Amino acid sequence: VQLQASGGGLVQAGGSLRLSCAASGHTLSTLTMHWHRQAPGREREFVAAIRWSARTTYYADSMKGRVTISRDSTKNTVYLQMNSLKPEDTAVYYCAAKHGSTWSRSPDYWGQGTLVTVSS
Repeated sequence: VQLQASGGGLVQAGGSLRLSCAASGHTLSTLTMHWHRQAPGREREFVAAIRWSARTTYYADSMKGRVTISRDSTKNTVYLQMNSLKPEDTAVYYCAAKHGSTWSRSPDYWGQGTLVTVSS
């Protein structure tokens, strides 16, 4: 599975950003797609996931209510819409994928990260 994340950048606190992850190389219907993030000096953490075939979604408590994960099957792309961003959301955001129907802290495949910087 190849994953290409994009959409990161600099945004002011309170602003919004949408990340994209283009996926290829596997039957996506058997995967659960993830977003994780890693802030400076911290461990990588789960943000959100979506089961490709059923659109079932999972969210970490830290961002629940401020992020929405979705997917577009016509474009083989997963999105992470982030609203009301805070400086503590500054991190490298990673797209990932896992075989199966639920989320995991250790997905099977990782894409490169995209940096999100939230200024105060």
